[in-house]
Order: sequence, then structure tokens, then C-alpha cells
Amino acid sequence: MISFILNNKKIETDTFIGETLLDFIRENQNLKGTKIGCREGDCGACTVLIGELKNDQVQYHNITSCLSPLGNVHGKHVLTIEGLTPENSLNIAQQEMVNHQGTQCGFCTPGFVVSLSGYVLQKPQHNSHKLSTVLDSISGNICRCTGYKSIEKAADAIEEKTTSTTSLEELISKGFVPGYLKEIPEKLSEIPKIKKESTHKYKIVASGTDLYVQQADNLKKNDLHLITHFENSEKIQFENNHCILDAKTTMSELLENEQLQELFPSLEVYFKKISSAPIRNMGTIGGNIVNASPIADVVIILLALHAKLTIKSPNNKREILLKDFYLGYKTLDLLPKEIITFISFPISKKPIDFHFEKVSKRTHLDIASVNSAMQIELENKFIKEIHLSIGGVAPVPFYTKKTIDFLLNKELTFSLFEEALEILDQEIAPISDVRGSSDYKRLLAKQLVKIHFMTLTPFIF
Repeated sequence: MISFILNNKKIETDTFIGETLLDFIRENQNLKGTKIGCREGDCGACTVLIGELKNDQVQYHNITSCLSPLGNVHGKHVLTIEGLTPENSLNIAQQEMVNHQGTQCGFCTPGFVVSLSGYVLQKPQHNSHKLSTVLDSISGNICRCTGYKSIEKAADAIEEKTTSTTSLEELISKGFVPGYLKEIPEKLSEIPKIKKESTHKYKIVASGTDLYVQQADNLKKNDLHLITHFENSEKIQFENNHCILDAKTTMSELLENEQLQELFPSLEVYFKKISSAPIRNMGTIGGNIVNASPIADVVIILLALHAKLTIKSPNNKREILLKDFYLGYKTLDLLPKEIITFISFPISKKPIDFHFEKVSKRTHLDIASVNSAMQIELENKFIKEIHLSIGGVAPVPFYTKKTIDFLLNKELTFSLFEEALEILDQEIAPISDVRGSSDYKRLLAKQLVKIHFMTLTPFIF
């Protein structure tokens, strides 16, 4: 039995927790404003808001409900388009979409309104947070009719009207959201936490942003063990010159962490190349690692940070370097009863000399053709430490051991760099597929590595 608040209604259900939130909303609750589109998390027609109680306030973010297991909303507030409308009127986001002709066929419109309303709800909580703009909030919503300019004008008008808004009460009084949202914190506090059970009985799902694209029907009636709804300690910690990440940490939580922003000044640039805001709000680091895609963006970043995994089973705990975790295509050094609990990487200084690049057919919201990351530490122009990773050039996220071994403890010069590229070319083994030919990927890999060195060590050029 799971419990949550759906709009202004408490839900208690023993429906299979592996069912998607989208199907529960539409078929069980008959709320048809949340649309079925791509079922892959790309179009945003199924967007809803999820509110979580933190420090006696409800913090909202948008997600794609087609990829969310129902069990992950236990103890949370789910807002659909029907629950965002003040009584007998349109809310401000809806009205501005009307004012600026932001809708034609209307199929995508609920998703846009939900995302824009989510942005408005976040502003009082993150008024000083500059990473998210009103246009970022709708990065996961696609419209095939309007050409976007009318929607952008509506979004700009919403932004102007929220400039001086500092509280939920003001949002309610100005007609952005309905008044019952004031009651949600108390209602959520009354829902008991689910006790964490032994994981070995269940199929373990963190968020499912890729699993539910491929296996939604198979997972629907499975006994799942959903690990993202348990009460957590601090997900991102810094101690003993290490950053320690809970495996349940989402991409958005990484992006918004101020200490990580100090360590990686270009963090925003990197992470905005990694999917859309709703997917970043859902996707977890642990899920990204065990999904084992050869072009997983976050895995490529963590490989270059020389990350280590903490792996637990019912009776044991062990640590392994991430670079040793992948044994072959989708083959992991992970036993059936084991799960990844933490990921850590060393931090010796601020900021870290690190760089990430990604090339895909679209600049944003696309799977990489090739991606790459590098960290380097020099001492009197000698390479004291270096970690280089490349995705899309091997069956696994690839740590370039031979190239690294060649460069380590040598004086960095342009000729050394050229020799390293030759070794790299021999070390990688890309294949031709829909994202490019093997020759193209070889060229990309070498060009991305060149960009790393041009960015981090420009003196050799």
C-alpha cells in the first residue's frame, strides 16, 4: 500500500508499484489532461509536478510521468494540469499561453503549463538560484505546431509577473496556483514513511528513465524495490578531501550543489548538455552507472574524476574503482544481491582542472555520438596525474589506460600530445551505427581530446 496526494486528494492504493505514474493518473484516476505522447521522456506531454516535503516546505520539480514508477511518489504531492487551476478560472500560465497564442492543436499545452507553473513554484525557494531560467523549465517540452516563439513570449510574460514574488501566499493571491497548496505540507507530514526492506527479494529500480523506455510492460507487474523514496541523509557530502555522492543523487541535485559549482566552474555548461530538466530531476547517478551505456554522460565524467564505488550486499561491503566496474557490454562487476550505495572521488583543490565535451546530432537533449572528459594535474609542466575517458568508442564507457600510462610523469609538450593521440587511436575501437561511422567517431575522439588540452593546457599549442 502506498499513499500520496494527487492534486487535492489523498490516494491510498495497492496497485502494482511498477505501473507508470502516467497510466495511474489517466486510467485509474481518469485525469486525461496528462497526455500520452512518446513514452520515452522526450516530448513532455505527460509532464507532472512532484512535491517533496523538506524543512516543512514542499519543493516542486517537473518530471515525465511516463517513465516514473508509481511507487516513487509515495509520501509526495503529485500535481497535474487539473490540480493547477484556481477555481472557475485559468491560472497565470494558462492565461499567458492564451494571450500570446501559445497553443494550436493543444496536445502539448498541458505539459508546458505544468512546467511553467513548476518554475513559478520554485522561484520563492530558489530566488537567488541563477542556474534555472524560465526557458530552462520547458526544455523537456516539445511543440510541433507553434514554432515556439509564441510560447517563449508567454514564458517571458510569466517571468515578468513573478519578478517580485517571494512567497507561496503571493503566488496564490496573484492567481498563479490554487489556494489548497497551503495545506499540502501538513497532509504530507501525516503520511508514514515506508520502512526499508531487504533488497534481495526485489528487482531494484532507482528511477527508471532508461529502463522504462525499454521494459515498461515487463516492469509493470513486477515486485520492484524502489530506492528513491526513502528518507535520506545529505546526498552530497565533502570529507577527507573527497566528494561522496549517495547513489540516489539526481542530476539536478548535482547541478545545483554550490560546492560542486565551485569545484567545477563550468558545471552548468556540462550538465545542460545532459538531457532535459525533467529527466535530470529523475535520473540518478547509481542508475546511470548500472545502466552501463557506452555513452553515459555522467559515467564519462566520473571516470575522469577517478571515481570509486561502494557496493553493498546483505552481508558484505566492498569498494571498486569505476574504471574496473565494466567487464564488457552491459556486463558489470556486480553480484545479484549487490547494489551501489555511494560514489566518491578525490578533490585536492578548487577549482579542479577538468573538462567535459559532448558531440551529438543535436546540441541539447540528445544522446552523444562521442563524449569525453579529462582531469589533469601538472607540476612544473610534468604530468603528475591525468584521467581521460571517452564514450562511444568501445562497448563500455572507456577509460583510456594506455594513453594515460604513456602520458603520466612526462613533461607535457606538443610533440608528446601528438604521440598520445596516436596511441589513443590504436586504443579505441568504435563501431559504425546510427550516430556515426567508426571513422567519424575516431576523428571526434581525437578532436575532443585536443579540445581538453587546448582548454586546460593551452601553453603547448
